[in-house]
Amino acid sequence: MRLRGAIFTMLLLLCMIIISGCGFGFEKSLKEIDPPKVDYANEGEELDDSNAEAPDTTEETKDGDSEASTNMSNRELYLLDSNGMVVPQTVQLPAVEGAAKQALEYLVIDGPVTEMLPNGFQAVLPAGTMVQGINQVDDTLVVDFSEEFKDYAAEHEKQILEAVTWTLTQFEGVKNVKIQINGHDQTEMPVNGTPIGENVSRSNGINNEMGNVVDVSNSSAVTVYFMAQNNDYTYYVPVTKRIEGVKNDVNGVITGLLEGPPVHSGLFSQFSKDLKLLDSVIKDGLVTLDFNEAILTGSEDMVLEQELLNSLVLSLTENADVKEVAITVDGHEEVVDEAGNIVSEPVSRPVEVNKVGF
Repeated sequence: MRLRGAIFTMLLLLCMIIISGCGFGFEKSLKEIDPPKVDYANEGEELDDSNAEAPDTTEETKDGDSEASTNMSNRELYLLDSNGMVVPQTVQLPAVEGAAKQALEYLVIDGPVTEMLPNGFQAVLPAGTMVQGINQVDDTLVVDFSEEFKDYAAEHEKQILEAVTWTLTQFEGVKNVKIQINGHDQTEMPVNGTPIGENVSRSNGINNEMGNVVDVSNSSAVTVYFMAQNNDYTYYVPVTKRIEGVKNDVNGVITGLLEGPPVHSGLFSQFSKDLKLLDSVIKDGLVTLDFNEAILTGSEDMVLEQELLNSLVLSLTENADVKEVAITVDGHEEVVDEAGNIVSEPVSRPVEVNKVGF
């Protein structure tokens, strides 16, 4: 009996040791297979870690912004709106050496401009058109188009000519455009025969409007900017008007703006019929204009509507002699725009006209 008791005791102790050892081993295995914490910020999820110290990325961000800005350039592309008007749209394009060629390529239907077109707008050059060569001779840019350039409807001919001319003459030192097709000079457009002579320039006008002019010899072409709207998008449209009894100068521009846009054009203006130009002085590229109170918003403060100011400055600076505009009202200099900027001090032409996508 004693032997059996001793054996039983030994077996009992042995089982306790084995059970204890198995327990330690299971706890260890739980720790080993417990999955590591995943940082879901790398998976696109936002973590609430407001107490964590953010890394210092200031220098990296500055460098990134600088690199982005140097790799992109603002360009004006002249496109067609839903009213059939040729309209500048300022877009950001990759900065390249052949900027003029690039700008033309963004005028091609179904080309790279397609993804950035505002609602109601379309490109103007026939699909498949290639710019085979482009060369500057003095102040003239000679452009050689492929055969596809001829594949357009006759009613779009003048719009195509204007879009090409005004897009290219945005570049410094370019005043004229000479058109070639497959290396051959063109003195007229290929479909409807619009004369273009040796070359064309902005003096040929854009969205030309004859109005009720009877005596063309006693008239001048004046380019002014009116406004149009497509849904929530408001933009500025240049129109070259033929006006009798005026010159292409400051008074001619004001006359053109006060006459308003062509009937049935879909354009509108912020200029009141009661507005009067009391005086104008131009010196060293700065024109100072004094208007009556009809130019103001109607509030008690001397405030000028921003859209009216933009139309005025855009129109006046199309004249090569005008670089800046200053405005007073009845001789008072405390006039401000809607942002609170004093407009009796020089106002320059807006850099980004009808900007898109930035």
